Amino acid sequence: MKREDVKRETLNASQLSEEEREMYQWQMWIPDLGEAGQKKLRNASALVTRVGGVGGTAALYLAAAGVGRIVLAHAGNIKKSDLHRQVLMSHGKVDEPRVEVAAARLRDLNPHVQVEAVAENVSDANAAKLVGSVDVVVDAAPTFAERLLLNREIVRQKKVMVECAMYEMEGSLTTIVPAKTPCLACLYPSPPSEWKREFPVLGAVSGMIGCLGAVEAIKVLAGIGRPLLGRMVICDLREMNFRTVELKKNPRCVVCNSTGETPVVR
Repeated sequence: MKREDVKRETLNASQLSEEEREMYQWQMWIPDLGEAGQKKLRNASALVTRVGGVGGTAALYLAAAGVGRIVLAHAGNIKKSDLHRQVLMSHGKVDEPRVEVAAARLRDLNPHVQVEAVAENVSDANAAKLVGSVDVVVDAAPTFAERLLLNREIVRQKKVMVECAMYEMEGSLTTIVPAKTPCLACLYPSPPSEWKREFPVLGAVSGMIGCLGAVEAIKVLAGIGRPLLGRMVICDLREMNFRTVELKKNPRCVVCNSTGETPVVR
């Protein structure tokens, strides 16, 4: 069967195909996921920005789990310095566009998933369109400017965002639901002045945070478990310490202090 035919069958059929049941059977054994949750994943969409160490890992497992449509946003070409952490890339693809290589890898992994490659980083020009085209955003951008743009748009459009971050041997994760949880601007009203675009990264740490981000997005889309609403997981992998902290909304936040209706978390 051609890939286009597989996609058409997957997206249009009301029931899972036999191949899909075979592919996803182990995860459908999870009691609160099952076939109903798998159908929700197939009918859902996610934006992952960007597709480096964190985002690439998140995108890999979203595709493996069967999220029906995945939009990848990342500009630029693969560099050798990417290869220690960016699991969707390969040495033979150095100097080729990151997002196209990443999209091809996901399509090879799961032909039942529709993957869209956008060779752009998040900006004022594209943030609204990117966020508006999906059900959930997985934020793995390396700059606070991009993160705060995404935050502004998910609040404005009442979309859910899984916020993934790491630095050196540390990582953090939370899920933002407008009108229900603090937004990113509650925590960071403006980009920290000391933040640098390039910073120390151990690939295994970024991969772990990406995996956790994928789990959170899957929980939101399938309606299972307890997402990290108003809570943040913080980990220090030097000491293998994990803790969950409660987050509070900033009543003076200029982004989320009046958002209206709460988006549905499935």
